[in-house]
Amino acid sequence: MSKLDNQPRRFFQDDDTGFPQGEAIKQQINGRNRRGLWWRIFFMFALLMAIASLIALLVTIVNDTFGYVIVVNKVDPERLALEVVEAQLLTAANTVSSEDDNVLAAGVAGNPQAIGFFGNAYYQQNSDQLKLVAVDGLLPNEETAVSGAYSLDRPLFLYTTADILTENQAANIFMNYLLTHVNAEIEQVGYLPTSQEDLTFSQQNWIKANANVGLQPGQWAAINPSGIQGNFTVAGSSTVFPLTEHMLAEYIAAGYEGTYSNESLGTTAGIAALCAGDADIAAASRPIESGEFEVCRANGRFPQEFRVGTDALAVVVNPQNTFLTAVTQAELQQIFTTATTWADVNPAWPNEPIVRFIPGADSGTLDFFTDAVYDASLSDLSKDELTRLLAANINVGRGRALEREQRFFENALLFESPELWNEVCAQPAATRPSGCTAPIRSHDDVYDLLVAEVVQPDVVRTYTLLNSIFNRGAIQAEFADTYPNGDLQFRSWISRDFVTNPQSSTPEQAGVRTAILGSLFVIAVTIAFSFPVGVGAAIYLEEYAADNRLNRLLQTNINNLAGVPSIIYGMLGLAIFVRAMESFTSGAALGAVADPTTANGRTILSAGLTLGLLILPLLIINAQEALRSVPNSLRQAGLALGATKWQTTWHHVLPVALPGILTGTILAVSRAIGETAPLVVVGASTFIALDPTGPFSKFTTLPIQIYQWTSRPQAEFRNIAAAAILVLLAMLLALNATAVYLRNRYSVRM
Repeated sequence: MSKLDNQPRRFFQDDDTGFPQGEAIKQQINGRNRRGLWWRIFFMFALLMAIASLIALLVTIVNDTFGYVIVVNKVDPERLALEVVEAQLLTAANTVSSEDDNVLAAGVAGNPQAIGFFGNAYYQQNSDQLKLVAVDGLLPNEETAVSGAYSLDRPLFLYTTADILTENQAANIFMNYLLTHVNAEIEQVGYLPTSQEDLTFSQQNWIKANANVGLQPGQWAAINPSGIQGNFTVAGSSTVFPLTEHMLAEYIAAGYEGTYSNESLGTTAGIAALCAGDADIAAASRPIESGEFEVCRANGRFPQEFRVGTDALAVVVNPQNTFLTAVTQAELQQIFTTATTWADVNPAWPNEPIVRFIPGADSGTLDFFTDAVYDASLSDLSKDELTRLLAANINVGRGRALEREQRFFENALLFESPELWNEVCAQPAATRPSGCTAPIRSHDDVYDLLVAEVVQPDVVRTYTLLNSIFNRGAIQAEFADTYPNGDLQFRSWISRDFVTNPQSSTPEQAGVRTAILGSLFVIAVTIAFSFPVGVGAAIYLEEYAADNRLNRLLQTNINNLAGVPSIIYGMLGLAIFVRAMESFTSGAALGAVADPTTANGRTILSAGLTLGLLILPLLIINAQEALRSVPNSLRQAGLALGATKWQTTWHHVLPVALPGILTGTILAVSRAIGETAPLVVVGASTFIALDPTGPFSKFTTLPIQIYQWTSRPQAEFRNIAAAAILVLLAMLLALNATAVYLRNRYSVRM
């Protein structure tokens, strides 16, 4: 055995090479593999965490952008449309209106050329003096009304509140008595029973209001009114009046010892009395409207609906009328509005004037008849009708502001006097109202104004997308119990109107058009300033600057500036661009503003220059890296062929480095688009409805808009903030995609 064999095993072949051999190299390789595996696991975990965070962010945004909402209109749009048609009915020639159906029945009975409509009970009471007319070939009776074949059948309602039923024992027991016996008694009055399903629903409403009396859940129990005292008031529909009068008489006969008041005022007046606290029970021949419900809610009253019967509306003429036995809905439309004589409707009928007897303006019967026969829709009204509705429902000051913004008619003024209009339009172009030169409003413009100014749809409850998908039943139950006057609809908060509408204090009408334009203007100024300065600085530092202390200090400062918080750049922009350079950034020095004394530097130009400073270090560093990646042999080849330093840089180095420079620019601009803090300091508006028109305009941006909406307490602002985030992401992707396309296209050419 040699001496070498007696020596301990060594991990190296010899002292000269230093390379591991045998077990040593295996251990080294295994160690590297283990470390590589752990690093790969770490990076994969970090990647998965990043993907999961991005997915969670997108899910949260989408979850708030879509979902069910409950919308309550301040004024029903159908109600507005009906008002136009009802005005035509009430103002038609030879028309008599009354809230008392007995007056209408007597009027038709006394005039051979008369026609009218009212509740079937009044026809039954006066059937010997009236002639019933078939509508679309059908007469009103139990068979046609219950089946729904008769087009003028309608439900009858009573409205009260749980508080009234709890506090007023007499009214409470009367409602119990009525809901127990109404289907057995109603035909004696001349009306038809309601379905058992609707009656059970009404009884359940009564049980909910009497949860403290010991009834079993869902159990209906009749209460004997014998010995019950107290007083209550019933007011409302003249159509329902015979039913309530009959049931009150039965209530007294069953032993009720108190007093009551039953008034025939019309449905509208009865509901108003309930909401004002002047009535305990409101009788209605139509459902309560959204606006009426909200008036009640504002007064601390929450109306509950009790359907108590069905009425088949009777269209009647005088018995001496021999030619009219049946009529279509189209003929009814003419008879009660446009026609003057019977011959205007049908040439076979006599050329005698039509005398109309119809319910009054507060009558639910008139509302129902108009809705059923004319099927009025707000969007179908003419521009003139929409404009008259708008003028009737807003004050003159608001109307004048709208008209100065944009006129309604070419040759007529709706709110402004001609003298004052000529005076304001004679002012300089910079101060005169836009309505002086803008085109007149279209039909759709007036419709949108009417919805925004009068209908005023209000989203009172919002639900997330996931909640809307998995808890739809609970949402519908809450909607039915809490907002029966509302409209449950699935809404996408991001829509064409959202993108094209300006900012508004009402989330349902708010849009991001002004913010999008502001963002595009600001980014345009940012790129125009930072790109040439940043690329120029990078070219100097890489291609021309000597390696001395000054340039090394400059490079160090650039690297440090890339990590400075953005709010610091906002303070720098405030000091330099907004204040020190105010005359320039406001446009006053260039004569670009009408009144230099009120101009200030909080403009798009200041914001763009501030963001330009923010991304300038990043752009310089990225451009330097792109220039360093160009092989020195390319520079040497250019110089060897006799090109100057600048020619080599411009024609050879820069084209090769351009893809990398543009990539860095895209990343830097992407950061600028999402910045908020420096713009807040510089003076971006959190609320502005005027679109920017140039670099000296006041402005807001999408991130500022999102920030402002997320700070609002209303849930709807959270939804439109999520929608605005999607718009911001879409705009960012679109700008980046455009930049990448241009980079790739021109890189190939160069």
